[in-house]
Amino acid sequence: MTWRYITIRGKQCGNIEKTDEKIREIRERIKVGKAPHFREDERGTVWYKNQICVPDVDSIKKLILSEAHDTAYSIHPGSTKMYHDLKERFWWYGMKRAVEEYVAVCDTCQRVKAEHQRPAGLLQPLKIAEWKWEEISMDFIVGLPRTQKGYNSIWVVVDRLTKVAHFIPVNTTYSGARLAELYISRIVCLHGVPKRIISDRGSQFTSRFREQLHDSLDSKLRFSTAYHPQTDGQTERTNQILEDMLRACAIQYETSWDKSLPYAEFSYNNSYQAKSPFEALYGRRCRTPLFWNQTGEKQVFGPNLIRDAEQQIKMVRENLRVAQSRQKSYADVRRRDLTFKVDDFVYLKVSPMRGNWRFNMKGKLAPRYIGPFKIVERKGKVAYKLELPPNLSGIHNVFHVSQLKKVPEEQAPLEGLDVQEDLTYTEHPVKILETSERVTTNRRVKMCRVQWKHHTEDEAREREEELRAIYPGLFASHL
Repeated sequence: MTWRYITIRGKQCGNIEKTDEKIREIRERIKVGKAPHFREDERGTVWYKNQICVPDVDSIKKLILSEAHDTAYSIHPGSTKMYHDLKERFWWYGMKRAVEEYVAVCDTCQRVKAEHQRPAGLLQPLKIAEWKWEEISMDFIVGLPRTQKGYNSIWVVVDRLTKVAHFIPVNTTYSGARLAELYISRIVCLHGVPKRIISDRGSQFTSRFREQLHDSLDSKLRFSTAYHPQTDGQTERTNQILEDMLRACAIQYETSWDKSLPYAEFSYNNSYQAKSPFEALYGRRCRTPLFWNQTGEKQVFGPNLIRDAEQQIKMVRENLRVAQSRQKSYADVRRRDLTFKVDDFVYLKVSPMRGNWRFNMKGKLAPRYIGPFKIVERKGKVAYKLELPPNLSGIHNVFHVSQLKKVPEEQAPLEGLDVQEDLTYTEHPVKILETSERVTTNRRVKMCRVQWKHHTEDEAREREEELRAIYPGLFASHL
């Protein structure tokens, strides 16, 4: 169907217009001269300026909208562009709204177009820890050059209250047992067993060995939602600072990064903040070659030592509370609140980057969203659990709200699909609704209007010979 074909159907539209109440009303006003810019041609078709007036028939409107949006000559424009294209040739009451509704429920547009809205999900700060080294966060810095001792990554462990950090050189090939030994010797022996550990969903932390280890130590592992590392933002920020330090050491001292790591850890823990991490942990600043002697150092013993430590922790927690409140007020300005209900259907965001493989989708031209998937449970305030198909069972099924987009209510979700690894599925015809013949220059082509299982009747015109070759039993049931 082309624009020219739609236009030459004006005679047919004119016949339909005679039964359309709104067009009939315009025609009567034309006769008495009360319809400026409207006119009626010799075929009885009503025009508004240079635009043909389309009768209020859903099939005709949908045909025009489909031609302006779905064909290879238009390739799914936005509602504004589509409306400006259509209004040059067609006119009907509420055309702009019809265009907006048609684009809003287009499944292809929902999957492939980037969103230009503020990210969804207001900031949800984590609860402030009660005491030193009760709650920690951890992450890995990978992709570093291999050193002579065989290290190629750094394990970063940060106390959530005092911000004291430990930088442990490791290798990405270390087993869970080897990492557990380092954890006991570098963290537990110095600070005891933490109550809670926050991290991303790296394989080093989600392994069964790690879960069993922390269960035996009575520590709770709290992972971020899938593909949303902002939950562990503290460690991510510490990683940035550490990387900058190692770059500076590599330029100035020309030494391997593992030899600079102890100096970087000392510098970070003794650096200025509202209270340096070392001072928050031990109650005083660490002596350095620059400030070796501390004159007027106060002596605190007995109960006064405990009261002083408690007072410092109260001050640290208050500073963290103020900082979290300020950060939330800044962050929420650039975010929007978005909620879903259980049993809603949503699209899931993927990354269409060249060579990037996520959710069995690879390539820059892969869709931005896949689905739809059903929400089965709400986790907290900004996370939802989805019902994923079996071929995506290896993916954690709880996602932050910023990774989701609601399926329009007018669009029927594709339930019960046998989704393959390439996210395709097999469609089956249900029945033949009617048959017809299309006469061409050389032959007659028999056409069938078929009801497919997961599509509407408007998408169902197929050639009879092709259907008979693929689905012979369909015609037996039709007879």
